[in-house]
Amino acid sequence: MREPRAPAARAVLSLTLLQAYVVPLLPGSVSRRGQGRSRSRGQARAQPQPALGVVAPSGPAAAANMVSPVTVVKSEGPKLVPFFKATCIYFVLWLPSSNPSWFSALIKCLPIFCLWLFLLAHGFGFLLANPSATRIFAGLVFSSVGDAFLIWQDQGYFVHGLLMFAVTHVLYASAFGMQPLALRKGLVMAVLSGLCYALLYPHLSGPYIYLVGVYVALIGFMGWRAVAGLRLVGAHWRWTELAAGSGALFFIISDLTIAINKFCFPVPYSRAIIMATYYAAQMLIALSVVESRDLAGDLGMSKVD
Repeated sequence: MREPRAPAARAVLSLTLLQAYVVPLLPGSVSRRGQGRSRSRGQARAQPQPALGVVAPSGPAAAANMVSPVTVVKSEGPKLVPFFKATCIYFVLWLPSSNPSWFSALIKCLPIFCLWLFLLAHGFGFLLANPSATRIFAGLVFSSVGDAFLIWQDQGYFVHGLLMFAVTHVLYASAFGMQPLALRKGLVMAVLSGLCYALLYPHLSGPYIYLVGVYVALIGFMGWRAVAGLRLVGAHWRWTELAAGSGALFFIISDLTIAINKFCFPVPYSRAIIMATYYAAQMLIALSVVESRDLAGDLGMSKVD
């Protein structure tokens, strides 16, 4: 009974993908979105933008640059529609992990491909002029390769996926930068990483003893750099900092669930937990490269005399 249904399901999926990804990128739709805001966008982007990981100015000047979450949703939400559709497709189809195929790999990687489009929708100039965005884009590329490897993890490709995501965390940490240093947060993250490895260590053997140890250190370092600039009390914060910190924490939860489920004991609903937190993490990290002034320019919020 599965043979007749597979072509029909794939045909419906293909039409859905065309509507979700091709139509929004047609020149007409892009030009309509760009009408009436080129002047304000130009004024907003003419100002120098602080790189991700650099301390934002405080005081009235910083408060003027704050953008509310509602503004973020209005500006960036339409660009993320393909990502949400692809994520829904993954959870609706829920292809069995016991039967890996290139089709299941495509469905799993599709939301990450959409995040590529999300960054590209801001223009190649945005990526070329923003080193943080370039590194996060590269991290998304390595993530998609890692996702494909993990489809065949039971066939011996788990380590390959692990290495791809290790490169991803190095790229993300580099994108977040080393300023501010935030040594206390680094110490807290180091302690938490050590506790996680101590939980996993009795269940590890062979090369996994070292591979998992290095991976835990890398994701802990990435998490430290992501939360280093996050200040929720007593200071102004930018959307980039909140998105980066939240995304890194979701990534840690996802990977920790993978490790516990693989090496320690079965975690109930592990796949749903892993993929939900993983997709949320990647979306937030991709969103973290969009500066507050870019959002203001997209909505025509800059002051024009």
